[in-house]
Amino acid sequence: MSNLDSSRLSPRLQSVYQSVLDANPGQAEFHQAVFEVLLTIGPIVDRRPEYSDLALYERIVEPERQIMFRVPWTDDSGKIHVNRGFRVEFNSALGPYKGGLRFHPTVNLSIIKFLGFEQIFKNSLTGLPIGGGKGGANFDPKGKSDAEIMRFCQSFMTELQRHIGPDTDVPAGDIGVGGREIGYLFGQYKRIRNRFDAGVLTGKGLTWGGSYARTEATGYGLVYYADEMLKARGTSFDGKKVVVSGSGNVAIYAAQKVQQLGGTVIAVSDSSGYVVDQNGIDIELLKDVKEVRRLRVSDYASEREGAEFVTKGSIWDLPCDVALPCATQNELPVEAAETLIRNGVQLVAEGANMPTTPEAIEALQSAGVAYAPGKASNAGGVATSALEMQQNSGRTQWSFEETDQKLHQIMVDIHTQTVAAADEYGVPGDYVAGANLAGFLKVADAMVAQGLI
Repeated sequence: MSNLDSSRLSPRLQSVYQSVLDANPGQAEFHQAVFEVLLTIGPIVDRRPEYSDLALYERIVEPERQIMFRVPWTDDSGKIHVNRGFRVEFNSALGPYKGGLRFHPTVNLSIIKFLGFEQIFKNSLTGLPIGGGKGGANFDPKGKSDAEIMRFCQSFMTELQRHIGPDTDVPAGDIGVGGREIGYLFGQYKRIRNRFDAGVLTGKGLTWGGSYARTEATGYGLVYYADEMLKARGTSFDGKKVVVSGSGNVAIYAAQKVQQLGGTVIAVSDSSGYVVDQNGIDIELLKDVKEVRRLRVSDYASEREGAEFVTKGSIWDLPCDVALPCATQNELPVEAAETLIRNGVQLVAEGANMPTTPEAIEALQSAGVAYAPGKASNAGGVATSALEMQQNSGRTQWSFEETDQKLHQIMVDIHTQTVAAADEYGVPGDYVAGANLAGFLKVADAMVAQGLI
């Protein structure tokens, strides 16, 4: 039986899922994200009949607005290229649309919709007034000069600017969109609008409206959440061996926080392979290689005594106590999960969005491994983006320590919410169900209160 077989859903939700399949053919990532949520919110159906009466399930799986546009730009030789840009404004029941922009050649409407759908419930869990949205382009920043990146960002923002604003839709960064790209995007927005709307983008530079701890937030928040999961099991990161996939922003700062809490990160990766460093990843060297020089993890291995670069197999082949997938969607298939289980993994928490396949999730849960979905465990990034919005509204800036303290408390609160919801609806210990139930209920009640939206 397929893990996306609609017969596994409650009867009321089977028709909802079928309508998603019919209306969105070929959008496998979006189908997967919707199915996972519908599978776990079944207990709500009988308890809250008004949701069915108001067609709330049908409404919540349909974006409020889907925007696609052409992005023409010129490279350094003067050659014209054309990419496709996206912004899916999915749900504004709790606040302005909020979610990142992803620049990657694999970006398509299905991926943006899956990310936007997940963002609704992730943002709900933060307890902050933000709705769900996502955007991006099928543009590959790798190998491009700063001037080429700037020209692409300016062209992209020339269209996007008409759809966003501090009280409407507030994008941020994601894969392929870091501080450099946010700067170019903000500069073009300001140029066109003739307004310094600091709150229109988050992830900005510290001297022009940015927030301390935003760079670290997703990785730090992931580890704060995982630490609460370990505490619930009577243990901690102290002495644990940890594998972190990826070597971007999320992975780097997750690794840093793990080692601050007493764990040892023994491996990180990128698309070329993974590096094993049993003595513990040297965070400063990794930052220099990836953030400053924009090189590969193989360069880290060549400069770090005792480190080994591996191109065969999977990073999940390494025995570890904790696994933190921080790279991309569906990077941890069932075969990898089974290997982790055989090697004694205790906890898997997602730093990326939907990195674990449905079959892998079931294997981990069946084996008694503590597993946290990204909408709960990686919510620290968007939470700190919302804190940046608060600071922009007040034209102020908090210290790193104050922002980090707020982030830590938000992640503790998300853990408390997910555990409580799972207990209340009869699935104790199920972090997937707990996150979906807690996030869904808050959005659903807001939609009911606001009428037919």
